[in-house]
Amino acid sequence: MDNYQQQEIEHEDHAWSLRERNPALTLSYPNVDPDRIDTPVFAIRLGRGPADDELPLHSHRKGQLVIAENGSVTCRVENGIWMVPTFGAFWVPGGIAHSNSVSPNGSVICVFVDGEVSGLPRKCCTLGVTPLMRVITEALTQRSVRYTPDSPSGRLAQVLMDEFAKAPTSDQHLPISSDPRLLAVAEHLLADPADRRTVAEWAAELAMSERSFARWVVRETGLTFGQWRRQLHGLVALERLSAGSSVQIIAQDLGYESTSAFITMFKKVFGDSPRRYLRRIEATGDLGGSTPFA
Repeated sequence: MDNYQQQEIEHEDHAWSLRERNPALTLSYPNVDPDRIDTPVFAIRLGRGPADDELPLHSHRKGQLVIAENGSVTCRVENGIWMVPTFGAFWVPGGIAHSNSVSPNGSVICVFVDGEVSGLPRKCCTLGVTPLMRVITEALTQRSVRYTPDSPSGRLAQVLMDEFAKAPTSDQHLPISSDPRLLAVAEHLLADPADRRTVAEWAAELAMSERSFARWVVRETGLTFGQWRRQLHGLVALERLSAGSSVQIIAQDLGYESTSAFITMFKKVFGDSPRRYLRRIEATGDLGGSTPFA
């Protein structure tokens, strides 16, 4: 029996409110409501099978660090979509509704944190995870989620939060809004990123003038449509790179005329070529600083 199963059995008496409300969900996550566990910091590994559903929008009092251990994770909040590559983490403060979707057969480690001990930002962001942080989180998943502050687990948790508090943050995400039209455009382009329709063509699709459409996108996202679509392409590319796809195949799938054109786009979004970027994350946890757009 592995540690994941031990944790699940140990806390099976804590009915997970999401499953109570959605009994038909196909999820391999443990039956743990983080707010029913008094420990200020604890970690659980979550695996995903090929048939698992996307976790619905939900919130809890504890903040949550979602660390992509294998594959990638897509995190959604009201005003943005975040793609977290392998060796990256997404931070969502307590009380913010969010939804997590792990890539097929991927795995994440979730660290649940009481707000008063986190030392982390009050808004969503991505953070790099250094090799030391990965070792500590792995160790915490092998221990009971209940411990005293002066125990070995308590000391490990404190070191982990000290490391996260000084980790560089990044604002690399796709801004969206509550306007269902923009959300529909985002969902379409995430499903078909090779769609190269122009501003004029998208404006016609939404029964808007070209000028009105352009102004609307800037008003809703803070970006021009070209910048917004480039950011979306960068995030989709990051997800597929984490899944092991080649640069050539990703460039093709995203509709770029050449691999070099795709790499140029990636550099504008993330500041480095795809392979060097992934190697840098694995070695140092550096996701590229705090600037969302180059």
